[in-house]
Amino acid sequence: MVKVTIAGAAGGIGQTLSLLCKLNPDITELSLYDIANAEGVAVDLSHVNSPARATGHQPRDKSDQDALKNSLIGSDIVIIPAGVPRKPGMTRQDLFKINAGIVRSLVGAVAKYCPEALLLIISNPVNSTVVIAAEELKKNNCFNPRKLFGVTTLDLVRAETFLSYELNYPVEDIRGKITVVGGHSGDTIVPLIHINTEISKIVSSKLSPERLENFIHRVQYGGDEVVQAKSGKGSATLSMAYAGYRFTETILNAITGKENKALEPAYIYLPGVPGGEELSRKLGVEYFAVPIEFDNKGEAKRIIFNNNFISKNYEAQMIEIAKKSLTKSIVQGQLFVNGSKL
Repeated sequence: MVKVTIAGAAGGIGQTLSLLCKLNPDITELSLYDIANAEGVAVDLSHVNSPARATGHQPRDKSDQDALKNSLIGSDIVIIPAGVPRKPGMTRQDLFKINAGIVRSLVGAVAKYCPEALLLIISNPVNSTVVIAAEELKKNNCFNPRKLFGVTTLDLVRAETFLSYELNYPVEDIRGKITVVGGHSGDTIVPLIHINTEISKIVSSKLSPERLENFIHRVQYGGDEVVQAKSGKGSATLSMAYAGYRFTETILNAITGKENKALEPAYIYLPGVPGGEELSRKLGVEYFAVPIEFDNKGEAKRIIFNNNFISKNYEAQMIEIAKKSLTKSIVQGQLFVNGSKL
């Protein structure tokens, strides 16, 4: 019996994510929260002939806290895609100002009504919103680093897809043979494609340095590609919903004892996860996206990351660049919650 709550279920990501979760047989209750139209989405999904029971929760007015409370009580997994999408000309700072308050408010409710739940943050900018979530949980004395995940799976999904195009190689055969580490924006996204001998040989023989550089840039800035293609009227909602579901499914598989064929990376607080403290000292940052192994509670059991993952100088250089950008985002998130106390 697994209850999953999606906060922001009526949005562009939320609706598709809700549908995908409704189809998963391991979810028994799907609780949908949003400030509007959550009940409509739930009724729509309730017509889908799959086991999960869908319930919708939306506040009657600004003073109504019962809807959020009822959506969260008893939840095992809470997924937060709530927030506004990035629009043309909108900087990450613009996005941060709008979404930071939303995430902090929702996480505060999680701390109050389901503090033991696994918490998956999709709301951008993930490099900062995960930090905000951690600081808010600390304030409520319920921060468990092994249960807080920034969902960076979209970067991995893009890397697998784009590399399969470049190599004319089956995408299903690439899964688990590459990874993406770092963060979840621009130059903080670091694709690592030299961790498998087979793929490494194919890349070396088929991709020129220019094509490799173009591949990396496309993975890092794939979000801009979608925004431009939608003429400013949308962002990467469908692919993000799929990526968010893929990560959720990985956790569900761990909980239910199914074998996971590949490790999924996530943006986490390194010192709080086995194997992460040493890496944090080495990198000089506390938060970083790395491949994770999950235990049978869906918690981070340990990180899977070592020197063998980085076999090329340009990969090491990308990680150095990512660290500098991440440091600013981490401080930004901490300051938002703690202000001048830092």
